[in-house]
Amino acid sequence: MVRSICLSVFTGFVLFASASTLHADQKPNFVIMFLDDSGWGDFHPFGNPKYPTPNVEKLAAGGCRYDNFYVPQAVCSASRAALMTGTFPGRNKVFGAHAPRRPALDPMFTTLSEVLKADGYATGMFGKWHLGDVDGQRPLDRGFDEHHGIYYSNDMWRHHPENPEFWGKWPLVYWENDKPKVEDCAAEHQNQFTTWITEAAVDFINRHADQPFLCYIPHPQPHVPLHVSNKFRGKSGQGLYGDVMMEIDWSMGQVIDSLENNGLTDNTVILFTSDNGPWLSYGDHAGVTPFREGKGTSFDGGCRSACVVRYPNQIKAGGRSTRTWCSVDVLPTFVRLAGAQPPQGTLDGRDVWPIISGQSDEPHPGDFIEQTIGGEFQAVITVDGKWKLHVPHKFRTMIGSTPGSGGIPGRAQQQQIGYALFDMVNDPMESTDVIKDHPEVARKLVEAAEQHRQKWFPKQPAFSLN
Repeated sequence: MVRSICLSVFTGFVLFASASTLHADQKPNFVIMFLDDSGWGDFHPFGNPKYPTPNVEKLAAGGCRYDNFYVPQAVCSASRAALMTGTFPGRNKVFGAHAPRRPALDPMFTTLSEVLKADGYATGMFGKWHLGDVDGQRPLDRGFDEHHGIYYSNDMWRHHPENPEFWGKWPLVYWENDKPKVEDCAAEHQNQFTTWITEAAVDFINRHADQPFLCYIPHPQPHVPLHVSNKFRGKSGQGLYGDVMMEIDWSMGQVIDSLENNGLTDNTVILFTSDNGPWLSYGDHAGVTPFREGKGTSFDGGCRSACVVRYPNQIKAGGRSTRTWCSVDVLPTFVRLAGAQPPQGTLDGRDVWPIISGQSDEPHPGDFIEQTIGGEFQAVITVDGKWKLHVPHKFRTMIGSTPGSGGIPGRAQQQQIGYALFDMVNDPMESTDVIKDHPEVARKLVEAAEQHRQKWFPKQPAFSLN
């Protein structure tokens, strides 16, 4: 049986390589562009949209695209907490999408920004935080020197299409560090979000070209409500969603240009991906994925995100990888590349630089990828990318329903899945349950999932095939 179904990832400390970096004389810079609700097929070269995305294509041509990159929960706050801390939702207890004025990410979990700042990095964040807007949990409290953007989702405002009275309790504030740029955002302000965020990120790179930096760019788009500046409105010929994606692609191009202009291209790692898949109930205001279901589910349409990493001279240009890895692996991998001291405590992520760089065929050093929705443990994906086990849970689907349009969502239906095993190599669409054909695989995965449930989800009913 593949080694990926043992349980050491949940009990062992992450082992890091020595503090040397791949550049003996200079630490690498890190740029992370993390989109919100983007579909796997929204950009070339992953999909074939009818609008152009030349800058993401340029990024992929200079780096590697990863077809099997996962997030552990296909919802905003949970996905961001996993990226920032290298821990699964079951451990850090950030589930779902946090509303304003509520605690989110416990400060006991160290963030990537805190680790790198302690190692002398300049740290800037430009976009949507969504990991807490109370004292001690804002970006400037969690290791970022600078922050421009919003603390929570851009639909948590008084113009919400379904529940404006509830969301109208809190204004959507656009912040410049600890000062409001706009205290109560309206549509004309959201139209400028992508531009403002991009300009701030480029300015940060320009000002810190002479020292190592982390530039985190979690764009609020294409999470609904969709907004775009006049320079891209109507440009795609594919409706508002296409316009938004073209502006995000422009943003990527501006960042690439700033690195090139400052002579930083060769020493900068760029990671481009999304927090989860498309919010399918919004129809023409949602992205596309070839996989089953979308945001808010543990099927691959929700938890598999398009991913590109570029690091010239370290990652072969124009590559395409089918190796499986997860957003929780980013922190330990980047910390090792920086030669920084790892955070104290147990991580779920592992240093997967050999996988990202393509330098080794060694298996992923972890075991399986936790899949949750809200506080419910729903599925596991083996890190060899072969098997995915769903345990019994309900899920939302748009199959049989009419998707929304114009920013108004359609109504999803609830369905139930029992114990189900999918061969993700031969059936990435999760269309054929093969649990009866591979009973021993299913048994071992259920046993591993049950041990994990006992530790992190003790209130959830026990898992058993008996």
